[in-house]
Amino acid sequence: MSKQFTTTQEFKEAPKTIRKLRKSKIEKDENFIGFLFVSPMLLGISVIVLFPIIATFILAFADWKFITGIDQLKWIGFENFINLANDEKFIKSVINNAIFILTVPITMICALFLAVIIDKNVYLKSYFKVAFFMPYISSVVAIAVVWQVLFHPSQGPINQVLMTFGIQNPPTWISDPNFALISLMIIHTWISIGFSLIVYIAGLQSIPKELYEAADIDGANSWYKFRNITIPLISPTSFFLLITGIIASFKAFDLIAVLTQGGPLNSTTMLVWHLYERAFLDLDVGYASAIAVVLFLFVFTITILQWVGQKKWVNY
Repeated sequence: MSKQFTTTQEFKEAPKTIRKLRKSKIEKDENFIGFLFVSPMLLGISVIVLFPIIATFILAFADWKFITGIDQLKWIGFENFINLANDEKFIKSVINNAIFILTVPITMICALFLAVIIDKNVYLKSYFKVAFFMPYISSVVAIAVVWQVLFHPSQGPINQVLMTFGIQNPPTWISDPNFALISLMIIHTWISIGFSLIVYIAGLQSIPKELYEAADIDGANSWYKFRNITIPLISPTSFFLLITGIIASFKAFDLIAVLTQGGPLNSTTMLVWHLYERAFLDLDVGYASAIAVVLFLFVFTITILQWVGQKKWVNY
């Protein structure tokens, strides 16, 4: 009886086993076809992104100029990183990058202020959204040329206005080592406000209106509602803008290339610009790779610290 029961049980379970085998074969076929569809993208990412990253980490420990051929590559260990610690221009670029990061909170504060006003108290909201977003999607070269005219030491509109207010010797802005970095920060903030504004407006519109209505019933004023409702509920948006803004500040290159080329007196040189000079002007690929590794470690460390710290102030 036991053997007959086992045989009958196996007979009953046979269709299930066949269905599982067929399902497994179908899944394998679907996975293979899916892999074929994404393989061009994976190949492109591997060649364009992954391979250069791996090569950068390897070349950081070598002395090599790519015009001499791969046979001239010489392994030097940590010598490039030791030289970085004694490179005054590299240290200056790190300091400038640290100062340039201040554009991130300034941009976020200005964008949030404008977003609150546009979202609640302004007609033609779509027009203002487009108007503020235009600099972000416009050509950086065109923007840089316009601001170069605005910052002209003698004929520029900005200094002309300052002189009408009684300032006889206004700054020369981009030409002045003391104001060149500030000038780039002003331009970068002006460009970035539009993106942050659009993101903040989206965050504000996702806040339930019932919370503000309940606060009004309790007699809360505008500042109380802003501090206890708006700020906490848009904290994920602020966190997103903080991370992306800091990463973008470390990638500052185009404005420097068009306006200052790192000058005057290295007052606007930053990590990416210094990397560009060593890699494509001095052709020192090993040293430039070491700069790229340090840049990666800076961005990675700051991002990790933000992810750890966001648990205390971001409300999901």
